[in-house]
Amino acid sequence: MPDPLLVARDGAVVTLTLNRPESLNSLDVALKEALLAQLRAVAGDRTVRAVVLTGAGRAFCVGQDLREHATQLDAGSSGPLSTVREHYGPIVQELAGMPKPVVAAVNGTAAGAGAGLAFLADFRVGGPSTRFLTAFANVGLAADTGVSWSLPRLVGHARATELLLLAEPVRAAEADRLGLLTRLVDTDEAVLPAAGELAARLAAGPTIAYGQLKRELLGGDGGGLAAALELEAQAQARCGATADHRDATAAFLAKQRPQFTGR
Repeated sequence: MPDPLLVARDGAVVTLTLNRPESLNSLDVALKEALLAQLRAVAGDRTVRAVVLTGAGRAFCVGQDLREHATQLDAGSSGPLSTVREHYGPIVQELAGMPKPVVAAVNGTAAGAGAGLAFLADFRVGGPSTRFLTAFANVGLAADTGVSWSLPRLVGHARATELLLLAEPVRAAEADRLGLLTRLVDTDEAVLPAAGELAARLAAGPTIAYGQLKRELLGGDGGGLAAALELEAQAQARCGATADHRDATAAFLAKQRPQFTGR
């Protein structure tokens, strides 16, 4: 059997490819466990400075493997219910808290939990065939994979309610207009290269500052002003002690382009 998750590295960029194209990269237990393990490994590897998440074949990810899900339901297994706490919750925590930029190359359909994975990325690149579908209600389920948290942050509460309850597909142009996509490229073939170029650009930037900016945004949206100011003070203290800050300041004064090392 092929590996359910492919891991490739180009310099400081790691690309994680969901690799079940025969099922449109639906998420079975093996793929969820492999993805969680690799996200943890990438988060802890200081030499990795940006991550690309994509899917093999003609889809990004259509969400939970419903064949596996139905088999477990018929067998009376607790798996269909426990997977939210055991797999999806920890995956969301790793993606949302990833201390380096994450770029999703959304080739084709991202549905259900697959849409949730894309929404958690810092940047989403799509093409003409890209579409999002918050499919949970279509199978009588509530949202998981962080969608109840990430989707309102992207499109607002009212539009998130519409997308979740009506569960209708959002095609590329509309996704771009709503802000579900960061960048819409002209062809499907250009999606992964464009995502890779963006990730390479980010990998050459101030990695620690990026991580602290993400931390500020993660905490600042939900808390009050005092909490946001305290978080900013902590983040600036961390960034101010980096070689990247000192070197970039010196480069600015010398009218030179800064070279960031992520330290």
